[in-house]
Amino acid sequence: MTAAPKPDAAPATPPSPRAAGPATAGSALRESLRRALRHLLLNPMTLAGLIVILLLIAVACFAPWIATHDPLRQDLAATLQAPGAAHWFGTDEYGRDTFSRLVYGARTTLYIVGLVTIVVGPVGLAVGATSGYFGGWVDTLFMRITDIFISFPSLVLALAFVAALGPGLEHAVIAIALTAWPPIARLARAETRTLRKADFVAAVQLQGASPLRILVRHIAPLCLSSVLVRLTMNMAGIILTAAGLGFLGLGAQPPSAEWGAMISAGRRYMMECWWLVAMPGAAIMVVSLAFNLLGDGLRDVFDPRS
Repeated sequence: MTAAPKPDAAPATPPSPRAAGPATAGSALRESLRRALRHLLLNPMTLAGLIVILLLIAVACFAPWIATHDPLRQDLAATLQAPGAAHWFGTDEYGRDTFSRLVYGARTTLYIVGLVTIVVGPVGLAVGATSGYFGGWVDTLFMRITDIFISFPSLVLALAFVAALGPGLEHAVIAIALTAWPPIARLARAETRTLRKADFVAAVQLQGASPLRILVRHIAPLCLSSVLVRLTMNMAGIILTAAGLGFLGLGAQPPSAEWGAMISAGRRYMMECWWLVAMPGAAIMVVSLAFNLLGDGLRDVFDPRS
């Protein structure tokens, strides 16, 4: 008697797209981050900028252990000493150690750059994305306000705001932030005007998504890469503006250690005591150049044509 044939095994159920989606998205994100990191490490100029910025952060974090002297302690018996073993970068007119003041000045620089970036990034992105998405009178209103801010040099406009608010580090941060957001808004507007015509935006509109949800969940994340690059390159300008305000006595107030204020105090002696101006000036130049180099590298990474 012939045995009845066994029924065929049921075909394997294909994995659900819902279950496979997060894994695929996660692997794609990891691969893109790995590719970006590889690109940054293979670019010597970008790598140099990244190393300088990491060193700046390390110096600011470990300033009490790196500084060789108290940056505020005056020693009138050791005024205007040249660089040597006791004072690596010399001393100022009050006998304060220039190297220690440079180290603590890194904290002030990072404080200004960090606060301005935290304020400028979201404000510029929100204004630009809203203007680009809605268009019409909203776009006209926001862009005319932006044009007014852009029409003035950033340092001149910051001077006007600080003159109204009064000298001080926090007032300098507010003044710099008020002058730094318009370029971010213009960039976000241009990106949004391109993205709002995309098919995926039309699809979520047909599903009943509100404009706020479209802006926050779909358009703003796609603008982040361009905004991040612009913010990184803006940090050099922020440092220069902060140093300019400090030089004019409108930023950090004495006896705080700030690079621009150090140059202002040392300019009276710079013909005989060159280190009072050269050391903080070199610090400003190197850090500004590092942020520009890192911004160029990030732009190459996020450039879709690269």
